[in-house]
Amino acid sequence: MDPSKTKSLRLYHLWKGNNKFVCGGRLVFGPDAGSLFLTSFLIGGPAVAFCLKIIMILKRDLEFYIPVLIGALTLLIMDFTFLVLTSGRDPGIIARNKNPPDPEDVGEVCSSSLEWVNSKIGNIKLPRTKDIVMNGQTIKVKFCDTCLLYRPPRASHCSICNNCVHKFDHHCPWVGQCIGLRNYPFFICFIASSTVLCIYVFVFSWINMLRQKGKLTSIIASDILSDVLIVYCFIAVWFVGGLTVFHLYLISTNQTTYENFRYRYDKKENPFRKDIITNFKEVFFSKIPPSAIDFRGWVADDVRIMVDESEIDESFMTTKERFDVEIGGGGKHGKDGSMRIVDYSNVEDNLKRKAGQEVVAFDPFFMTPDDHLTKDKRRQ
Repeated sequence: MDPSKTKSLRLYHLWKGNNKFVCGGRLVFGPDAGSLFLTSFLIGGPAVAFCLKIIMILKRDLEFYIPVLIGALTLLIMDFTFLVLTSGRDPGIIARNKNPPDPEDVGEVCSSSLEWVNSKIGNIKLPRTKDIVMNGQTIKVKFCDTCLLYRPPRASHCSICNNCVHKFDHHCPWVGQCIGLRNYPFFICFIASSTVLCIYVFVFSWINMLRQKGKLTSIIASDILSDVLIVYCFIAVWFVGGLTVFHLYLISTNQTTYENFRYRYDKKENPFRKDIITNFKEVFFSKIPPSAIDFRGWVADDVRIMVDESEIDESFMTTKERFDVEIGGGGKHGKDGSMRIVDYSNVEDNLKRKAGQEVVAFDPFFMTPDDHLTKDKRRQ
Protein backbone atom coordinates (compact mmCIF):
# COMPACT_ATOMS: atom_id res chain seq x y z
CA MET A 1 0.00 0.00 0.00
CA ASP A 2 1.24 3.48 -0.84
CA PRO A 3 2.35 5.08 2.47
CA SER A 4 0.95 8.41 1.32
CA LYS A 5 -2.53 6.90 1.22
CA THR A 6 -2.52 4.86 4.39
CA LYS A 7 -4.50 7.54 6.26
CA SER A 8 -6.60 8.89 3.42
CA LEU A 9 -9.96 8.08 4.98
CA ARG A 10 -11.75 8.94 8.17
CA LEU A 11 -13.38 6.23 10.23
CA TYR A 12 -16.95 7.22 9.33
CA HIS A 13 -16.20 6.45 5.66
CA LEU A 14 -15.50 2.83 6.63
CA TRP A 15 -18.09 2.37 9.36
CA LYS A 16 -20.19 -0.75 8.72
CA GLY A 17 -23.29 0.53 10.48
CA ASN A 18 -26.21 2.04 8.56
CA ASN A 19 -25.64 5.55 9.91
CA LYS A 20 -25.63 8.72 7.86
CA PHE A 21 -22.83 11.16 8.61
CA VAL A 22 -23.07 14.91 8.05
CA CYS A 23 -20.54 17.75 8.39
CA GLY A 24 -17.53 15.50 7.99
CA GLY A 25 -18.69 12.98 10.58
CA ARG A 26 -19.53 15.57 13.23
CA LEU A 27 -23.23 14.69 13.11
CA VAL A 28 -24.36 11.06 13.26
CA PHE A 29 -27.88 10.20 12.07
CA GLY A 30 -29.76 6.96 11.67
CA PRO A 31 -30.62 5.51 8.25
CA ASP A 32 -34.19 6.82 8.50
CA ALA A 33 -33.16 10.41 9.22
CA GLY A 34 -35.47 11.56 6.42
CA SER A 35 -38.33 11.26 8.91
CA LEU A 36 -36.96 14.41 10.56
CA PHE A 37 -38.57 16.46 7.80
CA LEU A 38 -42.00 15.07 8.70
CA THR A 39 -41.40 15.50 12.42
CA SER A 40 -40.20 19.08 11.90
CA PHE A 41 -43.29 19.86 9.83
CA LEU A 42 -45.67 18.36 12.41
CA ILE A 43 -44.06 20.44 15.16
CA GLY A 44 -43.05 23.59 13.33
CA GLY A 45 -46.11 23.99 11.09
CA PRO A 46 -48.70 24.61 13.82
CA ALA A 47 -46.23 26.56 15.98
CA VAL A 48 -45.26 28.92 13.15
CA ALA A 49 -48.92 29.36 12.18
CA PHE A 50 -49.71 30.28 15.78
CA CYS A 51 -46.87 32.84 15.86
CA LEU A 52 -48.08 34.42 12.60
CA LYS A 53 -51.58 34.59 14.04
CA ILE A 54 -50.28 36.40 17.13
CA ILE A 55 -48.28 38.83 14.97
CA MET A 56 -51.42 39.74 13.00
CA ILE A 57 -53.37 40.58 16.17
CA LEU A 58 -50.60 42.36 18.08
CA LYS A 59 -52.33 45.71 17.66
CA ARG A 60 -55.28 44.50 19.75
CA ASP A 61 -53.24 44.34 22.94
CA LEU A 62 -49.51 44.82 22.50
CA GLU A 63 -48.65 44.33 26.18
CA PHE A 64 -50.47 40.99 26.34
CA TYR A 65 -49.51 39.41 23.03
CA ILE A 66 -45.81 40.33 22.95
CA PRO A 67 -45.00 37.97 25.91
CA VAL A 68 -47.23 35.31 24.32
CA LEU A 69 -45.28 35.53 21.07
CA ILE A 70 -41.91 35.44 22.87
CA GLY A 71 -43.02 32.39 24.87
CA ALA A 72 -44.11 30.52 21.73
CA LEU A 73 -40.86 31.28 19.89
CA THR A 74 -38.78 30.24 22.91
CA LEU A 75 -40.56 26.89 23.19
CA LEU A 76 -40.24 26.32 19.45
CA ILE A 77 -36.49 27.01 19.45
CA MET A 78 -35.99 24.76 22.48
CA ASP A 79 -37.98 21.98 20.86
CA PHE A 80 -35.96 22.01 17.66
CA THR A 81 -32.69 22.28 19.59
CA PHE A 82 -33.50 19.13 21.57
CA LEU A 83 -34.61 17.41 18.37
CA VAL A 84 -31.24 18.05 16.72
CA LEU A 85 -29.34 17.00 19.85
CA THR A 86 -31.35 13.78 19.95
CA SER A 87 -31.10 12.79 16.30
CA GLY A 88 -27.71 14.18 15.32
CA ARG A 89 -25.39 12.75 17.95
CA ASP A 90 -23.87 9.36 18.65
CA PRO A 91 -26.42 7.64 20.93
CA GLY A 92 -23.73 5.45 22.50
CA ILE A 93 -22.53 3.23 19.67
CA ILE A 94 -20.16 0.52 20.85
CA ALA A 95 -16.95 -0.08 18.89
CA ARG A 96 -16.94 -3.31 16.90
CA ASN A 97 -14.28 -5.93 17.27
CA LYS A 98 -12.07 -6.72 14.32
CA ASN A 99 -11.83 -10.29 15.58
CA PRO A 100 -13.89 -12.24 18.11
CA PRO A 101 -12.48 -12.66 21.64
CA ASP A 102 -10.31 -15.67 22.31
CA PRO A 103 -12.24 -18.55 23.90
CA GLU A 104 -9.77 -18.72 26.79
CA ASP A 105 -10.44 -15.05 27.56
CA VAL A 106 -14.18 -15.48 27.93
CA GLY A 107 -13.87 -16.97 31.38
CA GLU A 108 -16.50 -18.86 33.32
CA VAL A 109 -19.79 -19.23 31.49
CA CYS A 110 -23.26 -20.30 32.39
CA SER A 111 -23.23 -24.07 32.70
CA SER A 112 -26.79 -24.29 31.43
CA SER A 113 -25.96 -22.61 28.13
CA LEU A 114 -26.01 -25.16 25.32
CA GLU A 115 -25.96 -22.67 22.45
CA TRP A 116 -22.62 -21.78 20.91
CA VAL A 117 -21.49 -19.08 18.53
CA ASN A 118 -20.10 -20.69 15.41
CA SER A 119 -21.92 -19.23 12.42
CA LYS A 120 -19.69 -16.29 11.53
CA ILE A 121 -16.35 -16.77 13.22
CA GLY A 122 -14.88 -19.83 11.63
CA ASN A 123 -13.77 -22.66 13.86
CA ILE A 124 -13.74 -20.61 17.07
CA LYS A 125 -16.50 -21.70 19.43
CA LEU A 126 -17.81 -19.24 22.01
CA PRO A 127 -20.78 -19.56 24.35
CA ARG A 128 -23.80 -17.56 23.23
CA THR A 129 -24.18 -16.18 26.76
CA LYS A 130 -22.09 -15.80 29.86
CA ASP A 131 -22.77 -14.67 33.42
CA ILE A 132 -21.60 -11.57 35.22
CA VAL A 133 -22.49 -10.33 38.68
CA MET A 134 -23.84 -6.81 39.21
CA ASN A 135 -25.05 -5.46 42.54
CA GLY A 136 -25.12 -8.98 43.92
CA GLN A 137 -27.25 -10.33 41.07
CA THR A 138 -26.21 -12.63 38.26
CA ILE A 139 -26.95 -11.25 34.79
CA LYS A 140 -26.66 -13.18 31.56
CA VAL A 141 -24.93 -11.31 28.78
CA LYS A 142 -25.17 -12.09 25.09
CA PHE A 143 -22.66 -12.34 22.28
CA CYS A 144 -23.33 -10.16 19.22
CA ASP A 145 -22.58 -11.99 15.97
CA THR A 146 -22.40 -8.73 14.02
CA CYS A 147 -20.11 -6.74 16.31
CA LEU A 148 -18.17 -9.83 17.53
CA LEU A 149 -18.38 -8.96 21.21
CA TYR A 150 -20.28 -9.53 24.43
CA ARG A 151 -22.45 -6.49 25.00
CA PRO A 152 -22.42 -4.40 28.21
CA PRO A 153 -25.39 -4.57 30.57
CA ARG A 154 -28.46 -2.86 29.06
CA ALA A 155 -26.90 -2.64 25.60
CA SER A 156 -28.55 -4.14 22.54
CA HIS A 157 -28.01 -4.39 18.79
CA CYS A 158 -30.30 -2.18 16.70
CA SER A 159 -31.25 -4.01 13.52
CA ILE A 160 -32.11 -0.70 11.81
CA CYS A 161 -28.85 1.14 12.48
CA ASN A 162 -26.85 -2.14 12.61
CA ASN A 163 -24.97 -1.06 15.73
CA CYS A 164 -24.73 -2.17 19.33
CA VAL A 165 -25.84 0.78 21.47
CA HIS A 166 -24.98 1.28 25.11
CA LYS A 167 -28.06 1.46 27.41
CA PHE A 168 -30.27 0.96 24.37
CA ASP A 169 -33.79 2.32 24.95
CA HIS A 170 -35.40 2.02 21.52
CA HIS A 171 -35.06 3.14 17.92
CA CYS A 172 -37.34 6.13 17.40
CA PRO A 173 -38.56 6.52 13.80
CA TRP A 174 -39.76 10.06 14.53
CA VAL A 175 -36.24 11.32 15.18
CA GLY A 176 -34.55 8.78 12.88
CA GLN A 177 -32.07 7.67 15.52
CA CYS A 178 -31.47 5.13 18.27
CA ILE A 179 -32.15 6.40 21.77
CA GLY A 180 -29.37 5.35 24.08
CA LEU A 181 -27.02 6.44 26.84
CA ARG A 182 -25.72 9.61 25.17
CA ASN A 183 -28.95 11.11 23.81
CA TYR A 184 -31.67 9.85 26.15
CA PRO A 185 -31.71 13.04 28.31
CA PHE A 186 -32.17 15.15 25.15
CA PHE A 187 -34.92 12.83 23.93
CA ILE A 188 -36.82 13.31 27.19
CA CYS A 189 -36.41 17.09 26.92
CA PHE A 190 -37.59 16.93 23.29
CA ILE A 191 -40.84 15.10 23.98
CA ALA A 192 -41.45 17.15 27.16
CA SER A 193 -40.96 20.46 25.33
CA SER A 194 -43.22 19.21 22.51
CA THR A 195 -45.89 18.49 25.11
CA VAL A 196 -45.54 21.94 26.68
CA LEU A 197 -45.65 23.58 23.24
CA CYS A 198 -48.88 21.75 22.36
CA ILE A 199 -50.50 22.81 25.64
CA TYR A 200 -49.25 26.39 25.17
CA VAL A 201 -50.70 26.77 21.67
CA PHE A 202 -53.95 25.07 22.72
CA VAL A 203 -54.49 27.34 25.74
CA PHE A 204 -53.60 30.64 24.10
CA SER A 205 -55.63 29.85 20.99
CA TRP A 206 -58.65 29.54 23.27
CA ILE A 207 -57.67 32.71 25.16
CA ASN A 208 -57.35 34.59 21.88
CA MET A 209 -60.91 33.66 20.89
CA LEU A 210 -62.31 34.45 24.34
CA ARG A 211 -60.72 37.92 24.23
CA GLN A 212 -62.53 38.78 21.00
CA LYS A 213 -65.78 40.71 21.13
CA GLY A 214 -68.98 39.01 20.06
CA LYS A 215 -70.68 35.68 20.55
CA LEU A 216 -68.35 32.75 21.07
CA THR A 217 -70.16 30.63 18.48
CA SER A 218 -69.68 33.33 15.86
CA ILE A 219 -66.02 33.74 16.77
CA ILE A 220 -65.42 29.99 16.53
CA ALA A 221 -67.12 29.89 13.13
CA SER A 222 -65.02 32.78 11.79
CA ASP A 223 -61.60 32.06 13.33
CA ILE A 224 -60.75 28.92 11.33
CA LEU A 225 -57.02 28.98 12.09
CA SER A 226 -57.56 28.97 15.85
CA ASP A 227 -60.10 26.15 15.44
CA VAL A 228 -57.57 24.02 13.55
CA LEU A 229 -54.80 24.73 16.07
CA ILE A 230 -57.05 23.80 19.00
CA VAL A 231 -58.14 20.50 17.45
CA TYR A 232 -54.63 19.63 16.28
CA CYS A 233 -52.96 20.34 19.64
CA PHE A 234 -55.71 18.51 21.53
CA ILE A 235 -55.01 15.36 19.50
CA ALA A 236 -51.22 15.71 19.46
CA VAL A 237 -50.88 16.24 23.20
CA TRP A 238 -52.27 12.77 23.89
CA PHE A 239 -49.43 11.22 21.89
CA VAL A 240 -46.45 13.30 23.01
CA GLY A 241 -47.88 13.82 26.49
CA GLY A 242 -48.56 10.12 26.93
CA LEU A 243 -45.05 9.30 25.71
CA THR A 244 -43.60 11.82 28.17
CA VAL A 245 -45.51 10.33 31.09
CA PHE A 246 -44.46 6.81 30.08
CA HIS A 247 -40.78 7.75 30.01
CA LEU A 248 -41.04 9.56 33.34
CA TYR A 249 -42.32 6.28 34.74
CA LEU A 250 -39.38 4.43 33.15
CA ILE A 251 -36.93 6.91 34.64
CA SER A 252 -38.49 6.62 38.10
CA THR A 253 -38.12 2.82 37.96
CA ASN A 254 -34.75 2.90 36.13
CA GLN A 255 -35.91 0.88 33.13
CA THR A 256 -35.46 1.27 29.41
CA THR A 257 -38.24 0.86 26.87
CA TYR A 258 -36.47 -2.25 25.59
CA GLU A 259 -36.42 -3.81 29.05
CA ASN A 260 -40.02 -2.85 29.77
CA PHE A 261 -41.29 -4.38 26.52
CA ARG A 262 -39.40 -7.62 27.24
CA TYR A 263 -40.91 -7.85 30.75
CA ARG A 264 -37.32 -7.97 31.92
CA TYR A 265 -38.06 -7.23 35.57
CA ASP A 266 -41.57 -8.65 35.99
CA LYS A 267 -40.36 -11.72 37.85
CA LYS A 268 -37.06 -10.55 39.28
CA GLU A 269 -35.56 -7.52 40.93
CA ASN A 270 -34.12 -4.74 38.79
CA PRO A 271 -30.41 -4.56 39.75
CA PHE A 272 -30.14 -1.00 38.39
CA ARG A 273 -33.09 0.48 40.26
CA LYS A 274 -32.44 3.00 43.04
CA ASP A 275 -34.67 5.51 44.80
CA ILE A 276 -36.66 7.87 42.57
CA ILE A 277 -34.49 10.94 43.18
CA THR A 278 -31.30 9.06 42.42
CA ASN A 279 -32.87 7.56 39.28
CA PHE A 280 -33.74 11.04 37.98
CA LYS A 281 -30.31 12.40 38.90
CA GLU A 282 -28.72 9.55 36.95
CA VAL A 283 -30.52 10.64 33.78
CA PHE A 284 -30.52 14.44 34.02
CA PHE A 285 -27.55 15.33 36.22
CA SER A 286 -24.96 12.68 35.41
CA LYS A 287 -22.16 13.63 33.05
CA ILE A 288 -22.77 12.28 29.57
CA PRO A 289 -19.72 10.19 28.62
CA PRO A 290 -17.86 11.11 25.43
CA SER A 291 -18.36 9.02 22.34
CA ALA A 292 -16.51 5.71 22.46
CA ILE A 293 -15.64 6.10 18.78
CA ASP A 294 -13.89 8.97 17.01
CA PHE A 295 -15.71 8.83 13.68
CA ARG A 296 -13.53 11.67 12.36
CA GLY A 297 -10.29 9.87 13.20
CA TRP A 298 -7.96 9.00 10.34
CA VAL A 299 -7.59 5.30 9.63
CA ALA A 300 -5.76 3.13 7.16
CA ASP A 301 -7.40 2.71 3.78
CA ASP A 302 -8.51 -0.81 4.67
CA VAL A 303 -12.18 -1.70 5.10
CA ARG A 304 -11.24 -4.44 7.56
CA ILE A 305 -9.98 -1.89 10.05
CA MET A 306 -12.92 -0.72 12.13
CA VAL A 307 -11.28 0.75 15.22
CA ASP A 308 -7.94 0.98 16.99
CA GLU A 309 -6.84 2.43 20.27
CA SER A 310 -6.54 5.96 18.86
CA GLU A 311 -10.28 5.87 18.07
CA ILE A 312 -11.40 4.90 21.57
CA ASP A 313 -11.82 7.32 24.43
CA GLU A 314 -11.07 5.21 27.49
CA SER A 315 -12.85 7.71 29.75
CA PHE A 316 -16.01 6.13 28.41
CA MET A 317 -15.11 2.91 30.21
CA THR A 318 -16.30 3.90 33.68
CA THR A 319 -16.59 1.38 36.46
CA LYS A 320 -20.25 2.23 36.72
CA GLU A 321 -20.89 1.11 33.16
CA ARG A 322 -18.55 -1.91 33.54
CA PHE A 323 -16.87 -2.15 30.20
CA ASP A 324 -14.74 -5.25 30.02
CA VAL A 325 -11.51 -4.88 28.05
CA GLU A 326 -10.50 -8.29 26.80
CA ILE A 327 -6.76 -8.89 27.34
CA GLY A 328 -4.84 -10.90 24.79
CA GLY A 329 -1.22 -11.94 24.65
CA GLY A 330 -0.06 -8.34 24.17
CA GLY A 331 -1.30 -7.01 27.49
CA LYS A 332 -3.70 -4.17 26.70
CA HIS A 333 -4.01 -5.33 23.13
CA GLY A 334 -5.04 -8.57 21.56
CA LYS A 335 -2.60 -11.02 20.06
CA ASP A 336 -2.91 -9.30 16.73
CA GLY A 337 -2.19 -5.89 18.26
CA SER A 338 -5.75 -4.64 17.94
CA MET A 339 -7.79 -3.14 20.77
CA ARG A 340 -10.52 -5.49 21.95
CA ILE A 341 -13.62 -3.94 23.47
CA VAL A 342 -16.04 -6.50 24.84
CA ASP A 343 -19.53 -5.61 26.01
CA TYR A 344 -22.51 -7.26 27.58
CA SER A 345 -26.28 -7.20 27.39
CA ASN A 346 -29.23 -8.59 29.24
CA VAL A 347 -30.47 -11.61 27.34
CA GLU A 348 -33.58 -12.83 29.08
CA ASP A 349 -35.87 -12.18 26.14
CA ASN A 350 -38.12 -14.70 24.45
CA LEU A 351 -37.75 -13.45 20.88
CA LYS A 352 -36.10 -15.73 18.37
CA ARG A 353 -32.96 -14.52 16.64
CA LYS A 354 -33.57 -13.74 13.00
CA ALA A 355 -30.63 -13.58 10.65
CA GLY A 356 -28.34 -12.96 13.60
CA GLN A 357 -30.07 -9.70 14.61
CA GLU A 358 -32.67 -8.76 17.20
CA VAL A 359 -36.05 -7.12 16.87
CA VAL A 360 -35.93 -3.49 17.97
CA ALA A 361 -38.33 -1.85 20.39
CA PHE A 362 -40.06 1.26 19.07
CA ASP A 363 -41.94 4.09 20.75
CA PRO A 364 -44.76 2.46 22.77
CA PHE A 365 -47.32 5.05 21.73
CA PHE A 366 -46.59 4.58 18.03
CA MET A 367 -46.90 0.79 17.83
CA THR A 368 -48.87 -0.83 15.06
CA PRO A 369 -51.63 -3.38 15.80
CA ASP A 370 -49.26 -6.14 14.67
CA ASP A 371 -46.73 -4.99 17.28
CA HIS A 372 -49.32 -5.24 20.04
CA LEU A 373 -50.38 -8.69 18.82
CA THR A 374 -46.77 -9.89 18.93
CA LYS A 375 -46.37 -8.51 22.44
CA ASP A 376 -49.53 -10.29 23.64
CA LYS A 377 -48.33 -13.60 22.20
CA ARG A 378 -45.01 -13.24 24.05
CA ARG A 379 -46.87 -12.62 27.31
CA GLN A 380 -48.87 -15.83 26.84
